[in-house]
Amino acid sequence: MLERQGKRLSSRYVVTERKILSRSPVIFTPFAPSGQIDAPALGRFIAEAYGASGRTPDDVDGGAVIATGEAALRENARAVAELFSQEGGKFVCATAGPNLESLLAAHGSGAVELSLGIEDPILSVDIGGGTTKFAICRRGEVHETAAVHLGARLLAWDKDSRVVRLEDAGRRLAQSAGVGVPEIGARITGSLLDGLANAMGRIILDIIAGTLHEGEAGLWITPVLRSRGPFSRIVFSGGVAEYIYGREKQEFGDLGPRLAAAVRRGAEGVGLQLLEPREAIRATCIGASQYTVQLSGDTIYLSHPDHLPLRNVPVAAIGNVSEPSAEHVASAVRQALVRLDLGDDGDTRFALAVQWRHGADYHSLRALCAGIVDALPGARDGRPLLLIVDADVAGLIGALLQQEFNVDGSLVCIDQVQLREFDYIDVGRKLPAQDVVPVVVKSLVFH
Repeated sequence: MLERQGKRLSSRYVVTERKILSRSPVIFTPFAPSGQIDAPALGRFIAEAYGASGRTPDDVDGGAVIATGEAALRENARAVAELFSQEGGKFVCATAGPNLESLLAAHGSGAVELSLGIEDPILSVDIGGGTTKFAICRRGEVHETAAVHLGARLLAWDKDSRVVRLEDAGRRLAQSAGVGVPEIGARITGSLLDGLANAMGRIILDIIAGTLHEGEAGLWITPVLRSRGPFSRIVFSGGVAEYIYGREKQEFGDLGPRLAAAVRRGAEGVGLQLLEPREAIRATCIGASQYTVQLSGDTIYLSHPDHLPLRNVPVAAIGNVSEPSAEHVASAVRQALVRLDLGDDGDTRFALAVQWRHGADYHSLRALCAGIVDALPGARDGRPLLLIVDADVAGLIGALLQQEFNVDGSLVCIDQVQLREFDYIDVGRKLPAQDVVPVVVKSLVFH
């Protein structure tokens, strides 16, 4: 349920109530023989889910299409996500890298909310099919994320106990664990499965304890956690968590039950406090797409008005710039991009959102611009730059960036719009009568 915020009429809405009306089954991501995601199979599943819910795509106003984990690594993942976003309505469309997926899992599992009012950090550990993601949550915020190439479906087998899937990471793990490397089509043995699951569980527990051996550093698919632990309060999520918390008993031809048993046994052995997640296997996908329409201030800066509208632009939020120095701003921008697996590579457009509390002081605004250009050098090479500020200074910032910092690409500076991490925005064409632009904010909303 949405409600206008405050007593006066406003274009900003807040979510006041959430209710789950339908849950589809959970299926393994279908892959074609080529290794790409099987889009027709996904289409059939989505059509069946709509039918089971008693609804049609026309009944849905907003949502999210997010490719994560191993599926996100497939070369057609983004194309498939965009296809379904177009067919299913105005959906947020994203391909999540490991850092963003860690953030999603931490929020969706409830770990972030559980960390409110608790002095010691809570570690979110999302164990999926191909990766395990970590997020350090403190006082209602995610402070650090990381991921390793460990998961329940690095090895999978059919009903005849013959290997049908063996990822490279699973092969390396088997070699390092000394349990023998199975081949596709070979029959598996219980001792091999136990050996793999125990080795994987030990590594996960070593990361939690901050004692991961240097020889296993190659497992990280992100930079290693700077905060080494040990962590005592843990929230597990992902498919393996369904077994850890006793919510699932059925086996699906993978290491899930054995890995969960190894992790649970090891966690209890060292006295870890396992906090109950709100969602486990659905933790990364319970975000709902909430549309909020806002209007910009009237001091916007558009170097190329004909480049509007823009659609489905992810937001990198740097929060409140507490210290208006170029170094501080540049560091905050780089950290925001890393957290969402974005980069100044010219391939992915994003909106940089800034909370600004330093007024229109020239020296402070110049330091802000210097930090942005330092962190995003591509802006001087003609790459587009979209900047959103919540204060009434966009016109000044735009003029500084172009006149003093030689930002010669497409530059859009919009003010008096409030954004946060996980938001996606659509920017409409300028309304000539009001001299403003409409902005549609699509936020991933978590329970």
